[in-house]
Amino acid sequence: MYEATPKPHLSRPVFIGNEIYRQANFGAKHPLSVPRVPATIDLVRALGWLPDDAYVESSQASLEDLLRFHDGDYIEVLRRGERDQALPEALRHRHNLGKMENPIHDTMYTRPATSAGAMLAAADLLAAANPRDGRAIVYSPTGGTHHGRPDRASGFCYLNDLALALLRLLDHGIGNIFYVDFDAHHGDGVQDAFGDDGRVFTLSIHEDGRWPFSGALGDCAGGHAANVPVPRHFNDQELDLIVDRLVVPIGRTLRPDVVVIQCGADALADDPLSRLELTNNALWRAVGRTAALADKVLVTGGGGYNPWSVARCWSGVWATLNGFDIPDRLPDSAETMLRQLTWSRAAGRNPPEHWFTTLADPADTRPVRDQVRQIIDTVCAQDGTIDPLDADVVVAQ
Repeated sequence: MYEATPKPHLSRPVFIGNEIYRQANFGAKHPLSVPRVPATIDLVRALGWLPDDAYVESSQASLEDLLRFHDGDYIEVLRRGERDQALPEALRHRHNLGKMENPIHDTMYTRPATSAGAMLAAADLLAAANPRDGRAIVYSPTGGTHHGRPDRASGFCYLNDLALALLRLLDHGIGNIFYVDFDAHHGDGVQDAFGDDGRVFTLSIHEDGRWPFSGALGDCAGGHAANVPVPRHFNDQELDLIVDRLVVPIGRTLRPDVVVIQCGADALADDPLSRLELTNNALWRAVGRTAALADKVLVTGGGGYNPWSVARCWSGVWATLNGFDIPDRLPDSAETMLRQLTWSRAAGRNPPEHWFTTLADPADTRPVRDQVRQIIDTVCAQDGTIDPLDADVVVAQ
């Protein structure tokens, strides 16, 4: 069993990371070739927000750990692919490896096993936290691989570190978990892993009609899930309303022991792999309100393929969890760090100045569309536990 060492005291939020993410192993053209986690760590340090006693360097999950969710043959194939840098065609086909989506590379086992180790450490820390010491919060931006399957890679996810963390929490006797997924892509791997387990309720807010083409409106996974597929051009006011009318009422009904939040940054307007248009302000508000639903909270990363928008967003998530004020302008050290990032896409050749000088995106005040209201009403009608009058936020009409 994985155990975090040194073991921090959870009187303050804990940030879990690892230096392995400074290696860009997916290939120059892969969306995950951008330095997302290192840029986030460097930015929060430049802002003075990450003292040594709040940071934990994660270790790899053990083989025993991984077998809690993943098939042994598949784990061996990942290790073989990393070692040999090649796999027979039959194994590539069986496990969805060796394509542009999930390439064979020199940390194809080590890197996701390290992410899994971070998530297992987070679960252990939360399980061990004493409620008398106050709220316990762990942030692992390295985690969030919500598409991974027991026997194959899917959607850049070789392992499912979220499923492993949820199982570890359940193994610790925590029997009421609320999983909320803000990624632009449906959290299919997590929902399918726990669709018949009444101890875990999954809620996914994602772009309608986008890969993996699951999570349809009305998909309740036997009563243990809710799905909110949103239309293109999804805006801040619309996410605020979904949090107000769906996320918070469901959370209040569940009264979870632990809230797990997958905070993919690919729903932001500047991301190349979605057509949603959130600002990071909306995600910060959503994380803050969702985290308030339990005394034990695990927040992860997820998607996000623009290095500037991801680093700025995930740094602001850390600020939200700690109650830090967002500066109007970044200090010189943070600006210098952001100016050193590069991105091969067209947007990276002429990035707007505010990507370097600010953390918060410009405010978005577009109104809520009728289509989004109808989606919310449909989900409310599906779940009789939701009180349509249970709302704290007044959203612009």
